[in-house]
Amino acid sequence: MSDRYYSCEELKTKIRSLKKLERKIRFPDLPDTDSSKTARCLVWDEFFDLNKEYKGKAKYSLSSLTAMTREGIREVIDEYFFHVYYRYYKENGIIGVQLYDPDILSRLGLPIDADSKAIKKKFRELAKKYHPDTGGDSKKFIELMEAYKKLTDNFMT
Repeated sequence: MSDRYYSCEELKTKIRSLKKLERKIRFPDLPDTDSSKTARCLVWDEFFDLNKEYKGKAKYSLSSLTAMTREGIREVIDEYFFHVYYRYYKENGIIGVQLYDPDILSRLGLPIDADSKAIKKKFRELAKKYHPDTGGDSKKFIELMEAYKKLTDNFMT
């Protein structure tokens, strides 16, 4: 395999270490051995499935990760940590950082670090596309309006 890719075992080790790191970031007071409280609420479980048989619950399967270049893996890890810190800030009510829900940004086709200007531009673009007066899909337009409202009402400042 090219050195542009990780081997399956290298990848498993790297991805599993992210789980430990998330626990340290989000639950610093819990001992490493006490995973019962954190097991159901880790971002890691929503992102990664390292089993041979993909169960379809996680965003990335082992096979999809092994097909990625090192740069692709780096982007996945960046996205993962954005979600981890978003969840951490949300859970702890930390103020002073403007963050938008990464799931909504993803649905709109925006990068996880999009700012308000990029969100507004994308909203206008999609509103023109989906508005019923221009022959667009009214159901998608309503979903767009709801997503935009959530982004503009629920960001942290």
